[in-house]
Amino acid sequence: MKTNALSSLRWVLFVSRRFSRVDRKGRSAVTSFLASLGICFGVMTLITVISVMNGFQLSFIDAIMEISSYHIRVEQVEPETFESFCAADNDIIAATPFYEAQSLLVGENEKQTAALIRAVSENQLALDEGFRKQLRMIRGSFNLKEENAIVIGSGLANRLGIYVGTTVNLFALSGGNDVDLISSDRIFKVTGIFHTGYADINASYAFISLKSAETYFGDGAVLHYGVKLRDTADDSRVISRMQGTFPEIKAESWKSYNRSFFGALRVEKNMLMLLVFLIFIVVGINIFNGMRRMVYERREEISVLSAFGGKNPLIQSIFVMQGFLVGALGAIPGLALGLLLSVQMPEVFTLMSKLVYYVQYVGYMLVGSENALYLRENPMYMIYGNIPPRIIPGEVLVITIFGIFSSLLASWVASRGVLKMTVAEVLRDE
Repeated sequence: MKTNALSSLRWVLFVSRRFSRVDRKGRSAVTSFLASLGICFGVMTLITVISVMNGFQLSFIDAIMEISSYHIRVEQVEPETFESFCAADNDIIAATPFYEAQSLLVGENEKQTAALIRAVSENQLALDEGFRKQLRMIRGSFNLKEENAIVIGSGLANRLGIYVGTTVNLFALSGGNDVDLISSDRIFKVTGIFHTGYADINASYAFISLKSAETYFGDGAVLHYGVKLRDTADDSRVISRMQGTFPEIKAESWKSYNRSFFGALRVEKNMLMLLVFLIFIVVGINIFNGMRRMVYERREEISVLSAFGGKNPLIQSIFVMQGFLVGALGAIPGLALGLLLSVQMPEVFTLMSKLVYYVQYVGYMLVGSENALYLRENPMYMIYGNIPPRIIPGEVLVITIFGIFSSLLASWVASRGVLKMTVAEVLRDE
């Protein structure tokens, strides 16, 4: 049985190769080449776009989960008991306490803006590796050991017009009855300015020490714990264990805390993939039309093969094999080009910015315009180039397989006419 199957495969490959040699310079060869080229560009474009989109979205997601929402947010626990529980749980890599409050910050120049004040441990960077990786200090240091020290986001610093060494006042502060809503005495010294991959955190977050929070947030401030897991998919299981040990605990997973935002990102990515997948549909239609014409042109050869004992499914497999080769010859180079572009994205955008600059410069010079003297390279290209692409192997594999499958399916549908042809009909027509 295996020998017959192998012999049939060899026969299909042999005949398919002979058909390809005959059509090497004909109209069918041009159609096959253009179809492979379309699949190549489709795979390359989709891999590149999805890699950039992943880098763009995951930079947001990583910053939110590591700095803002944590993997699990917990409250209403006894600190020492809960910390002991987390230290003994192998699925938990960090559990750090924090307070939160809303505030209206006022700088030395009287500029003001709203901000979220988060009080964390003085050793937060040492306790939480994910926090340390995502929070990049661009000025000063993450120093909360000084009295009334504050570390603020880069966007917040730009709004207030402040820098390291200046002071800022927590003019209005949310809290209970024991907290003054408005006060000019909550003066903090800026010891550092940070930057993350998410602009909203840069524009609204500021960090102070737990000791400062206990002084200014009042007795009604709620102590939270931010829990980090080895695997974020284990959130439900870890929460279940927490609730079994601490019945009064309030725990919220990152999935529910960020449901609307992450859902919007997922819809955006799915719509983008759907639009780019239309390339494969157009190419598949072209392959279908070309393969159907090839079947009609090869009706004499098909009748001869059938007369010598070739079964219709095997004859159909010849054209399906050619469709597979068209898809593979397009998808594999597209895969290589897509990965290359994704890895070299900064260089690609730098090259594009220079090309656009020189094209505009030459254009202005040809028409004798003085605007050529004021041309500058578009800074947006460099912004896009600084987005780190994220290549997810599973998505790349699906895109490549879909590129091949679209050609394979189109060839199979187009070659079904082989099953309807008989030797007598073909010879009578001739």
